[in-house]
Amino acid sequence: MAERLDGKRALISGAGSGMGLAAAERFASEGARVALLDVDEAAIAAAAARIGPAALATPADVRDEDAVRAAVAGAVEAFGGLDVVVGNAGVQLAGQDDRAERLSLDVWRRTVDINLTGMFLVCKHGIDALLAAGGGAVVCTCSPTGLFGCAPGYDAYSASKGGVAGLVRVLAADYARSGIRVNGVVPGYMDTPMTGWVTPEEHDALLTTIPLGRAGRPEEVAAVMAFLASDDASYVTGALWAADGGMTAV
Repeated sequence: MAERLDGKRALISGAGSGMGLAAAERFASEGARVALLDVDEAAIAAAAARIGPAALATPADVRDEDAVRAAVAGAVEAFGGLDVVVGNAGVQLAGQDDRAERLSLDVWRRTVDINLTGMFLVCKHGIDALLAAGGGAVVCTCSPTGLFGCAPGYDAYSASKGGVAGLVRVLAADYARSGIRVNGVVPGYMDTPMTGWVTPEEHDALLTTIPLGRAGRPEEVAAVMAFLASDDASYVTGALWAADGGMTAV
């Protein structure tokens, strides 16, 4: 039986670790060729070598439009086009992000530049490639913090992720008639490098807010991304899919 993503050509940002890496591995396992975009060249080179011939390392800083454009062009040249774009690169500057009156402009700008402007640039150039291919799917990594005021003291991160949620919805409206679906996945508290700063006490407190009672695993979010990228989600666009153990349901 054919794999669900058999023949698909995907580009995934933030693919050097965490959910982006898990998505690259999941997509490849389901038959896709994957371009791994990340600022960490060593990480994506190692990941591409591990995944095998289906993977291509395309280093870029998502804040740099020329670099993103070149990475997308490299994937298009290698694969003959793109069918799927996953915007996943992001940062959460623990210990620097803060509530507004204490938040430095530099931390605000770095967070927004990577999480929102970087998402826009990956979508902009990725969608251009999807238009040339006749359609496709975009999946963006969102956050509960962009939907609810559930992360006091993380004002820059929350605002940047709120912007991503709005971007998903307007891109879905912009490109539906062009055969491009745009959706967001909303991970909750995840066991990834991004949450490595959480103390044992904070970890235990967070688990009390999650009905399933545990942190999520990157591969669990990657499975939702694979669904949204696949033809099984052919009537799904403009949606924000929670993969959060029920965190935002209560």
